[in-house]
Amino acid sequence: MMMTAKIGATLMLLLALSSCANTIRGVGRDTANVVNATEDAGRSVNRAAR
Repeated sequence: MMMTAKIGATLMLLLALSSCANTIRGVGRDTANVVNATEDAGRSVNRAAR
């Protein structure tokens, strides 16, 4: 019984760590998309002002 609990705890820890890594990657992608959208909006405003 104790071995099953240790294996279960280890699997839960691995799941939590992999989820965290995916979240960090997702936030990085979202941030890059926001930066690109902001740059595009700036270019559009610049072209409209000319």
